[in-house]
Amino acid sequence: MNHLSEAAVRQINEICDRYAEEQTPLMMILSDIQKEYGYIPLEVQELVSERTGVPVAEIYGVVTFYSFFSLTPKGKYVIGCCLGTACYVKGAQQVIDKFSDMLGIKAGQTTEDGLFTIDALRCIGACGIAPAVSINGKVYPKVSPASVAGIIEEYRAKGNN
Repeated sequence: MNHLSEAAVRQINEICDRYAEEQTPLMMILSDIQKEYGYIPLEVQELVSERTGVPVAEIYGVVTFYSFFSLTPKGKYVIGCCLGTACYVKGAQQVIDKFSDMLGIKAGQTTEDGLFTIDALRCIGACGIAPAVSINGKVYPKVSPASVAGIIEEYRAKGNN
């Protein structure tokens, strides 16, 4: 989205229009944009600022504060590794390290092929099945470093389908 197309500008304007009557529409607008495009780059933040009157600095602060918003595109498969207390105590750091080693990226990064992104999450509410990993909403319980290769292969086999 380096340069917004006319269609993208129209769509973002439509999203802003949906919430024109709301007293505090920013979170709803950003959420809809994130769902539609997968990320919210500065150029989009500037357009939202023009439409809502909210300063770009405030929008940027919201986008960078909440982990579900992203400034950069994410992979097709977002691997959310829980590092909350229960998961961490049960070896989550070794699990995320194994994903990082096997994919050649760190938490917050996306593979060059655009297939995988690793996200370090603080808690996904799955403490009873720690360490837990979530991939596009599917939760994997009691993940061990030894099971990481199989999980990656499962998604590589799906590829870009």
